Amino acid sequence: MGLFDFIKDAGKALGIGGDDEPPSAEDLKKELDSHNLGTDNVTVEVVGDKAIIKGQVDDQSVFEKAVIAVGNTLGISKVETAVDVPDAKDPVFHTVKKGDTLWAVAKEQYGNGSKYNAIFEANKPMLSHPDKIYPGQVLRIPELD
Repeated sequence: MGLFDFIKDAGKALGIGGDDEPPSAEDLKKELDSHNLGTDNVTVEVVGDKAIIKGQVDDQSVFEKAVIAVGNTLGISKVETAVDVPDAKDPVFHTVKKGDTLWAVAKEQYGNGSKYNAIFEANKPMLSHPDKIYPGQVLRIPELD
């Protein structure tokens, strides 16, 4: 079980609620499923501004992507997990700051900015382009091979 922090006022807007309203569990599950990550055996609940993900996934990358797909949603400040992950490890996440680029994040995380593509690939399909990141967005930082 893990608890991950996000910025409530940053992220993708879902549903028809106002900016202060968290999305419904149904909207979050629909958003999660839209990425075709392999989260069929995952459920989502919402309690206040906290999303709770429960279920089972095939590997660490699916788990991490599910966390950021749900957490990078306007109105969600925390993601709590109770997900069965084979060979689970503690994930590494990075919250984008104003002025960050994937190159800068890769230099900070790996000591080499040219490794930015590893971060971009690790965050697909939520990221569509390496230049389209925003302050408050949480990215997963994969281990390098």
